[in-house]
Formats: sequence, structure tokens, C-alpha cells
Amino acid sequence: MKTLTILEVGGLEGLVAMIILIILAVAFVISLVVTVIVKLIYESNSDKKFSLKQFWLTVLISMLICGLISGVVCGGM
Repeated sequence: MKTLTILEVGGLEGLVAMIILIILAVAFVISLVVTVIVKLIYESNSDKKFSLKQFWLTVLISMLICGLISGVVCGGM
């Protein structure tokens, strides 16, 4: 008898999509928090300003790191 994976059962595509969207939303919120902390540290040390481009680039880099971490956690090593 073949074993079935969760995607072969049928009707669970919505569940899989919801899990992926939840992971993306959590990674985005964590990235925003990390970026705000980085911005506060960056602007507190000198008179430099944290531009909007730097802000979104930091969010993107932080989301990529969160994606790598969640891939290791969910996929195993």
C-alpha cells in the first residue's frame, strides 16, 4: 500500500496556501520590527538619516534571512 502525502489527499490546497501566507505575514512583521530597530540604532549614532530605499532594502534582506531560517526549521537539516 502506498503512503499518501498531505498534497495527494485532495482539497487541502487552501490549507497549504494559508500556511504559506501565514509564514510570509509573520516573516514580514518580524522584518519590520528588525528594520525599525536597525533604523533607530543607525540614526542614534550620528546625524545620518535612514532613507526609504534603505528601509525597504533592510526589510527585504531581513525577510530573506527569515525565509532561510524557516526553510531550515520546516525542511530540516
